[in-house]
Amino acid sequence: MPVDWARPRGERTRIDVARMLARDPARSLGALVVNTGEGSTIQGVRARPDTVNELARWFDVVLVEARGIGDRGSPAMVRCSVPQPDPLRLQLIPGAAQWRSYARDNAAYDRSCRIAAGPAYAGLTSWQVAHDLDALRAALGEPRLRYFGNSYGAVYGQAYLELFPRRVERMYLEGVPDHGEPGLGRRLIAHARAIERQLTSFRDWCRGRMGCPLGDGDAVAVLDDLLDRAPLPAGPGRTVDDRRIVAAVTAGLVPGRWGELAHAMAAAAEGDASALAVMAVMARPVAPGTVARSMACHDFMPAVPGYRRFLAMESRLREVAPRVGWMSGRHEIARCLGLRQGPSWPPHLPRKDARKKAAVLVGVGRLDTVAPPASAARVAGRVPGGVVLWHGDGHGAYLLQGLGKLRATCLRARVHDYLVNGALPPRGTVCPAGME
Repeated sequence: MPVDWARPRGERTRIDVARMLARDPARSLGALVVNTGEGSTIQGVRARPDTVNELARWFDVVLVEARGIGDRGSPAMVRCSVPQPDPLRLQLIPGAAQWRSYARDNAAYDRSCRIAAGPAYAGLTSWQVAHDLDALRAALGEPRLRYFGNSYGAVYGQAYLELFPRRVERMYLEGVPDHGEPGLGRRLIAHARAIERQLTSFRDWCRGRMGCPLGDGDAVAVLDDLLDRAPLPAGPGRTVDDRRIVAAVTAGLVPGRWGELAHAMAAAAEGDASALAVMAVMARPVAPGTVARSMACHDFMPAVPGYRRFLAMESRLREVAPRVGWMSGRHEIARCLGLRQGPSWPPHLPRKDARKKAAVLVGVGRLDTVAPPASAARVAGRVPGGVVLWHGDGHGAYLLQGLGKLRATCLRARVHDYLVNGALPPRGTVCPAGME
């Protein structure tokens, strides 16, 4: 592929593609291109084939990597010599000195990616990936693209809709980030509120679940008590301060970990916060040695504020999400702190009257804290002909339901009916949670 599709005869780069053939090749409906998001799609599906293998009932499932992210051992993968710094550093250690240290380490990581990628570094944008998708579509002999994009894979789908709207047959996007949110402050508030609402959902889940370790207690009240008592003992010679408690609870608010979180909070309330300490260090793992973070910052490089200005923004986050959501601002800022402004792709989708409507289905999870539901719904509203499919689970619900062998959920049935038959669900359709 060209490094820059605006100069198709210039430097070249490689992308990795793998195909999972339809179970009955004679009845295959054609190719469905899939990208599962940040990290390697091919490696992820090889390790957990249940995430997407049901799609092979109808399609040749074509797994495509974004630029610089490839299969294990592939020359297409850019291996950055400096690991990404963990955003947890900014969350757990306040102060200007840590802010500057993190910025230096993030800049060093990005420089190492630039050196490793060489000329291909300039092509690490979703605009270029969208062109790669169109070249793949043509190579597969498909007149129009069928596409499944999860998380950051949904960003590539957005770019394709902008650049090649008439070449879309069917497209399912899930966990869609809204990088078109006007202003960094509003974006941070959206994330903070989503996480705070997740805490309320966790409380309601625990109250209604027989055997929840917190009993009939109010999980929010338990958290308030833990924060008031911090630092808490966490084993011989160890304690957990209020920031680690917030980081641990935030990590545990992923629906699949609610049981683990309830046990950890109950133990902490009885005087042993060691389980919370473990959950804190497991919060939001990063992918060391990949260009994923550079790609995101090239696409939507925010005007990263200085430390003093960020403290003022964080004060506002504490007002709208006072228990756990406020700390998410540091994670969001950490992505691009210290990185230089790169080429950007502005996510301006075509106006609704600009062309014939595409058949696009957008899955929005009410418990999604990575792509806050209100923001994802706004993205869907900007997609001409787009229909929102609400569901009661969190980020990556379709893939996780497959991993859990939940074959007959409402969400998966609706997605399959759309991809196979083109049947969009009625507007306002809400699928119940399938992961509880």
